[in-house]
Amino acid sequence: MMPPNDKSAGHRKRLREKFIKSGLTGFHDYEIIELLLTLGSPRKDCKQQAKEIIKRFKTLREALEASPEELQQIGGIGPHSAFGIKLVQEVAREFLKEKIIDKPIYKSAKEIFDYLYHSMRDLTKEVFKVIYLNSQNQTIDTTDLFEGTVNSSSISPREVIESAIKHNAASLIFVHNHPSGNPEPSGSDKELTRDLVFAGSIMRIKVLDHIIIGNNRYFSFAGEGLIEQYELDFLNLKMRGVSEAKRRLYRAKLFGSERP
Repeated sequence: MMPPNDKSAGHRKRLREKFIKSGLTGFHDYEIIELLLTLGSPRKDCKQQAKEIIKRFKTLREALEASPEELQQIGGIGPHSAFGIKLVQEVAREFLKEKIIDKPIYKSAKEIFDYLYHSMRDLTKEVFKVIYLNSQNQTIDTTDLFEGTVNSSSISPREVIESAIKHNAASLIFVHNHPSGNPEPSGSDKELTRDLVFAGSIMRIKVLDHIIIGNNRYFSFAGEGLIEQYELDFLNLKMRGVSEAKRRLYRAKLFGSERP
């Protein structure tokens, strides 16, 4: 009879050979987790812990999104065992980050959601992020600009525009989370976005989108046509202002003053 340790070693070897031969085709969810756990604990039998992880988190996706602290609540899993899952989390996050670089991000709200969802899904406070882009719509930088309740009174459009000028940004994308899990925009969210579109229009810095992240779903102001609507609202106000200025000038010529 093969010693227990030899059985475990043989099992791990077969898993790796199966993966090298055909990728993850034919793997059970727990076997994928087991394979990841062996990255941090290559000499340990991780099969039972892998099954417990899937039992606790229900799906492979939820298991991969679990934090190291959540994983270590399962018996037999320590920092080394959780290493593989943490590694694949970070690699996937970096991959998605690189994927949105050099792309016209205003067409890719889903990619931004995929990139930011994991880091924002468990936040208990609202965090307002700004993504700065150059004239080719390539990412320059991403900054957490405000934390707390996101509304038109707590966020200063002036600070947002000043930060855009500092980054030499040609356009902006805003992202914030709703801890409630419901990404539908409030009246305050709409008012804030309208103010930011107006402020950007004055300074000729385009707002491409405002994305609200909820529980495994998101709301895109651009996708719903609201960014375009706010731009039209600003244009109408601007044209109304030009018409008023012309009317005042005409009165002055007729009456020698601006009195009606």
